[in-house]
Amino acid sequence: MFVFQSAAFFLLQISSLFVWGILVVIIIPFLNLDKRYKITMLWPKLNLKLAEYLIGIRFEINGSHILDRNLNSNVILCCNHQSTWETFFIASHLKKPVCFIFKRELLLIPFFGWGIFLLNMIHINRKAGRNAIQSIISEAPKQFALGRWLVFFPEGTRVRLLEKKRYKIGAAVIATELNVPIIPIAHNAGQYWKKNAFIKKPGTIVVKIGNEIYPDGKNPNQIISLVREQIEKLKDEIA
Repeated sequence: MFVFQSAAFFLLQISSLFVWGILVVIIIPFLNLDKRYKITMLWPKLNLKLAEYLIGIRFEINGSHILDRNLNSNVILCCNHQSTWETFFIASHLKKPVCFIFKRELLLIPFFGWGIFLLNMIHINRKAGRNAIQSIISEAPKQFALGRWLVFFPEGTRVRLLEKKRYKIGAAVIATELNVPIIPIAHNAGQYWKKNAFIKKPGTIVVKIGNEIYPDGKNPNQIISLVREQIEKLKDEIA
């Protein structure tokens, strides 16, 4: 039943990426970083609008006041990862710009990779281990100075709806080293926009924002355990 809607969405997504990518690569190098970000993030917003009108995927946010009270603060956002939807959402629907921590291989994707390269975010070699974390620690203050929040997907990859993954410790190490809080975010996007699924289903994605987790003398293992506990609790509340 949803094949035609999903096909229409896919075709418009790919064609818009092609057109947007060319415009971005041509125009963005001549703009300042703030304008680059705003223009580039219109494409994720377009994707969510297309998903809403073509497929019927909507969303609601619970706990946005927690983000609002941190608009003037340096914060790390930790979100569960089920699909591409949450990446589009975080990039285009928060009141503050964000910096994604992503693997450098994404820079090789035509148009998409070129666009994010021009946004001066943090790309890492995931095989570098501790060196990768050190590079984030070095780069994070620059991102905070730009007025951005840092975004981590601590599961490290997209996870199917009921699948459980061990959380990677990187975000907790950064929080400890830089003494910044982590805000947990949970959602159920995988229920309607599954990992690697061509066919998407209509429905309302629920996004829940949890309370800040402050380092306060905790070690990274304790922090990431609290992050996982909060995200899993929020996911249970959504279910």
